[in-house]
Amino acid sequence: MKYLILVGDGMGDLPMAELGGRTPLAAARTPAMDRLAADGELYLLRTVPEGFPPGSDVANLSLAGYRPVECYTGRAPLEAASMGVELAVGEIAFRCNLVTVAQGDDGGLTMVDYSAGHITTGEARQLIEALQRELGNDLVRLYPGVSYRHLLVYRGESNGLVTVPPHDHTGREVGGYRDRYRVVPPLAELMAKAALILADHPVNLARVAKGLNPANGVWLWGEGKAPSMPTLADRFGISGALISAVDLLKGIGVYAGMEIINVPGATGYLDTNYQGKVDGALGALKSKDLVFVHVEAPDEAGHQGLLAEKMQAIEDFDQRIVQPIVDGLAGTDFRLAVAMDHFTPLAIRTHSDQPVPVIIYDSRRQGKGSGLPYTEEAVAKSGGQLADGRHFLEVLLGR
Repeated sequence: MKYLILVGDGMGDLPMAELGGRTPLAAARTPAMDRLAADGELYLLRTVPEGFPPGSDVANLSLAGYRPVECYTGRAPLEAASMGVELAVGEIAFRCNLVTVAQGDDGGLTMVDYSAGHITTGEARQLIEALQRELGNDLVRLYPGVSYRHLLVYRGESNGLVTVPPHDHTGREVGGYRDRYRVVPPLAELMAKAALILADHPVNLARVAKGLNPANGVWLWGEGKAPSMPTLADRFGISGALISAVDLLKGIGVYAGMEIINVPGATGYLDTNYQGKVDGALGALKSKDLVFVHVEAPDEAGHQGLLAEKMQAIEDFDQRIVQPIVDGLAGTDFRLAVAMDHFTPLAIRTHSDQPVPVIIYDSRRQGKGSGLPYTEEAVAKSGGQLADGRHFLEVLLGR
């Protein structure tokens, strides 16, 4: 038996007047997911335990079969693992976003764009490498990642610093949040100096000339020390592989003992290499028991408040991931889960923590399912309950 977990990050949403009271998922054309839902079992899963922030880190730990209360230490340590960066005792990892900020005449600071216009990986690498040359030292190291997502490792204490994700504050005043870094002077100093270096860098001068948002600041968040997590083999005696463009997901896979399948052209947005992910998943199943495929695009569109793009991302996930994977498994026995990690409602442009709808489909039980489509409303009314991530994986594996 083979197992798959297909995740459309942030697909969930709220009813919208412009869609006649439907959500983007309900309004989008999703025949593949609707068929799996009709032939499968529907559940609600609370991916974000009470008291935890509704981040992709916590939520995807749940989808990987973990209980975050037992292992979560922060987002950035997971991203460090995906980049091959081992955290020593006493080191704290931070996600380091390249962002676009605007300084007001009154000294205020506005978060214009949490992604610096979805800066390309090539451009971003030049900027992060420049910052490492100028600012890296025995206390601070910077590592380039993908697009706007990078890593900073700090050797020292956080002194009670509490950070916020930049995507939660798009278009809002963030000067007060920036001032929090003063409790860790080396980090506050680095952020200030980074802004000066970035302002005059040729990459940013070229972006401004093209009318693109410059990466004129860094934003540190998601801090944490290395977690302790048992692997899939330790917990369930199975092997696994993970496919994602996002370092956070890859890091979860590393700690779970899964093979990381790096797909050329996987961007984390609408232009990602869908076919490469499908081919990677089907290829990995030849030697692995379980494959986890993650698509970031619906979440990115949600953070930007873009309805048409979110619906396109959902439809692409359905027709360019779900359908071809199911087609590629024709004639084999498999159990497959389709899920989202959390909702990313367009109305608030950030994550929310309500339980997410999940399909669990068994290829051997066609015609014996729910008879319902895959929508938030249908699953909320008729779905069963999954207590946590471990319960979810146990049900998928038939344990």
